[in-house]
Amino acid sequence: MDLKLTEEQEMIRKMAREFAEKEVAPIAAEMDEKGEVPFANIRKMAELGFLGLTTPEEYGGAGMDTVSYCIAIEEISKACAATAIVMAVQNSLVNYILLKFGTDEQKDKYLRPLAAGDKIGAFALTEPGAGTDAAAQQTTAVLQGDHYVINGTKHFITNGGFADIVLLFAMTDKSKGHRGISCFIVEKGTPGFSTGKHEHKMGIRASDTCELIFEDCKVPVANRLGQEGEGFKIAMMALDAGRIGVGAQAVGIAQAALDKAIAHAKTRVQFGQPIGQFQAIQFMLADMATQIEAARLLVYNAALKKDAGERFSKEASMAKLFASEVAGFVTTKAVQIHGGYGYMKEYPVERYFRDAKITEIYEGTSEVQRMVIASNLLKE
Repeated sequence: MDLKLTEEQEMIRKMAREFAEKEVAPIAAEMDEKGEVPFANIRKMAELGFLGLTTPEEYGGAGMDTVSYCIAIEEISKACAATAIVMAVQNSLVNYILLKFGTDEQKDKYLRPLAAGDKIGAFALTEPGAGTDAAAQQTTAVLQGDHYVINGTKHFITNGGFADIVLLFAMTDKSKGHRGISCFIVEKGTPGFSTGKHEHKMGIRASDTCELIFEDCKVPVANRLGQEGEGFKIAMMALDAGRIGVGAQAVGIAQAALDKAIAHAKTRVQFGQPIGQFQAIQFMLADMATQIEAARLLVYNAALKKDAGERFSKEASMAKLFASEVAGFVTTKAVQIHGGYGYMKEYPVERYFRDAKITEIYEGTSEVQRMVIASNLLKE
């Protein structure tokens, strides 16, 4: 593995870092407190090309590699993990899948505006009774002539409340279990498609997470993505890609927490000296930094596998599993180093602590990642 970043990758880091520091960080705490989506910054991400970062230039994207994408996600996550997840969903779960499975017509109609950031996408797989068990889907799509009639409810959908385009998974044949799931492109404003409850979350509060409701929603056959029954395969491929982005998000959260912990350790004086002079604090910082670097390298390794066109499911799960658990460990230690101050909302480590937890849950829990890793190991 070549660990030296290219000039283009360094350029992406610089651009993402400047955007994060100047535009994202100053309002992150306020947006978190209010639970408001920073729409102005989402528009700025679009202008910078971040919402189509890995989409080929022929479809209006920036045509960058996955390592560059991970770098950008990390930098933005350091300032606000909620802002970064909008970018992650757009690139990994929506654009990537449209590129892989979309027809030329679908790519022209949907991928182009998504890559340009003119449209925002969402990925609707999870249901109240179907989280890890995707085959327990209850949303149905019944073929009637030249369209499908869709009924059901999705929940915990990131970007759901303001997405223009939703990739929706529904059962076209319940008798086939996971082989009976199909994927559909549903546009905002389609009759029978509405939003329901908006979730009040512990972390990433400046992202929108809501319920999507489909009541006799008619979707043209032309809007089916892939063939009937390919939905489960499509979803799993999307989640593999998404896990790399979540791994990068977790690294960003952890790095931000470490940076704050180091700064606090240098300035907080107890017993006549900065607390960073105490070995107990030094050892915590050493462990935090070492684990972050290992997590970052796992994320880059998965990204390189993906860009090389190799199978990357195991590597993506390893990156997501380790990075998310590192984020939990590091943010906990950062709060501890801050002592009582770390428990107060005036200090950003409190927000990092809350934001870190979701990285162990979405795009597949840590338990699911271990299942994926073990399954791949036993096949080798």
